[in-house]
Amino acid sequence: MEHILQYFLLVPFLGFVVSIFLPEKNEKLISGIAFGTVFIQFLGLILFIVFWIINGSEDLNLKEITLLKTDHYEFFIDFYFDKIGAVYLFVGALLTSMITTYSRYYLHREKGYKRFFNTVLFFFFGYNLAILAGNFETLFIGWEIIGISSFLLIAFYRERYLPVKNAFKVFSIYRIGDVGLLLTMWASHHLFHENITFMKLNNYELVNEHLQSHSFIGVFIALCLACAAAAKSAQIPFSSWLPRAMEGPTPSSAIFYGSLSVHLGVFLMLRTYPFWEHQTTMRIAIGLMGFTTSIAASFMAKVQSSVKSQVAYSSISQIGIIFIEIALGFETLALIHFAGNAFLRTYQLLVSPSVVSYLIRDQFYNFQPKSKKPNFFFPKRIENTLYILALKEFNLEGFLNLVLWKPLKTIGKLLDFLNIKRVYYFFIPLFVLGFLAYKFKVDLPQQLISVLPEVFAFIGLVFVFKSFSERKSPFLAWILIVLNHFWIALAIVFNDKVSVSEIAFYLAGIILAGGIGYIALLQLKKIEMRILISQYLGHVYEHPKFAFFFLLATLGITGFPITSTFIGEDLIFSHIGSNQVVLAFFVASSFVVSGIAGIRIYARLFLGPHVKTYHELPYKSS
Repeated sequence: MEHILQYFLLVPFLGFVVSIFLPEKNEKLISGIAFGTVFIQFLGLILFIVFWIINGSEDLNLKEITLLKTDHYEFFIDFYFDKIGAVYLFVGALLTSMITTYSRYYLHREKGYKRFFNTVLFFFFGYNLAILAGNFETLFIGWEIIGISSFLLIAFYRERYLPVKNAFKVFSIYRIGDVGLLLTMWASHHLFHENITFMKLNNYELVNEHLQSHSFIGVFIALCLACAAAAKSAQIPFSSWLPRAMEGPTPSSAIFYGSLSVHLGVFLMLRTYPFWEHQTTMRIAIGLMGFTTSIAASFMAKVQSSVKSQVAYSSISQIGIIFIEIALGFETLALIHFAGNAFLRTYQLLVSPSVVSYLIRDQFYNFQPKSKKPNFFFPKRIENTLYILALKEFNLEGFLNLVLWKPLKTIGKLLDFLNIKRVYYFFIPLFVLGFLAYKFKVDLPQQLISVLPEVFAFIGLVFVFKSFSERKSPFLAWILIVLNHFWIALAIVFNDKVSVSEIAFYLAGIILAGGIGYIALLQLKKIEMRILISQYLGHVYEHPKFAFFFLLATLGITGFPITSTFIGEDLIFSHIGSNQVVLAFFVASSFVVSGIAGIRIYARLFLGPHVKTYHELPYKSS
């Protein structure tokens, strides 16, 4: 039966590929292909689950294909199916088929009609891949696809300022969650000395045997998983991104942030529960995180003026309770709660436009002020304090700005001395010196050799900090991201057992995507003369195909699974020793910040209100 699992990925992938080549004006065909793809998947899934239950509902595992194998490392695609996957796949297929039916009428004559259905099918493929994943590497591919799909759908109204700005904010939070998964993969390689599958993770004896002698690594992995889950499911302190994600069309808000995408953090916790269930401290921490989020989100939901924001915070509150249920070990209850919350929020978001219009009409004709009743639970001062805190969203946005974005921008401003000439004249010779140090490392003191990897990785991290904060030249920002990967490669090459072919495999995707992106920038400058990334330029308005190819190049240099660099990133981490925590942190941070910086260049150049004022422009606050 396990061989059928691959077809649940083949169907949405084929539907996505076919939808790309459909004529843009044929709305009926576009929506028909989307609905047909999802509905075929839904019917096939029902039949599969019925036969699976009849045959005893045993866990299924399928090792599909090995993409890269070396003497000490193997990257393979693995599929896994159990009751958690069955519930998530069923809910996902049912809700997506409902959303595609709703969207074919809701988005009628919308400019981005085809683009919407393309992105939904791309998301559906990534969602199925993440749920069916049998190891962390396969899960990470689906995780990344869902992340970029979210960005594209939030920024669906790409000629407006706020949707693009909020799409970038949400993508940035997602990338922070990616640090957790990257470090989880790194630490799990060292803990289990293999690319561990979720099937093996369910083996209590195996997990317990490894954790007894490496308890610190076990806690570290559990913390990283909790960080990734919190970012994806909008738990504290990352809760503020979910209402901002509602800038997209109502159907995408329903499918992403009401039902499926926002529950992926819950899925990660359920999938890895056998690993951390015996770590009492982690269970308490995860339960407290869910409890705090639930209380804070309940207050925030009560003061929202927008119905979509109210639904968003209500959803966060329920997801917090689901985290508590998982921490207490109530797996089945958490699955039932997930399905109920997903169906309810999807319904609420889909009917929200109609409900708002009915309420406005009712209020216009039948308004009666509510009589104020005395509150016996809270003194007035505490009630007012909570009200102000809820209005300010408990300053979560300010906290993230203070802890994350402000330090990044401050470091970037300190690096204003970096320009293209100085990068070429100073850092490239320095890179050559580092390469010579590697060639003659047997002649150098061991103390120096042990420090050099961290130094080189730090230089790469400095480069992406500057790229993130660069406000003038897109060429400088792009070159710094590309060079960051070369510095990481130089840092890793000092570790033992690293072959030249492995480094070449990692850098091949960077060189290809970096070259395509640089040529694209040159062409854009030739067409538009002046391109600065101090504001949104909106060039997708006049150059949509150009923007698409630049997006592909951006995804290539940020490690998206379309080039060898994606596998290369995991390969690089496999060469970082378990005692090199600082190096692992620098490399993981570089991957994350380079992803944010790359998408920022794309967003600034191609999205937002068009810089040319002879086009129709929406208001900035629209």
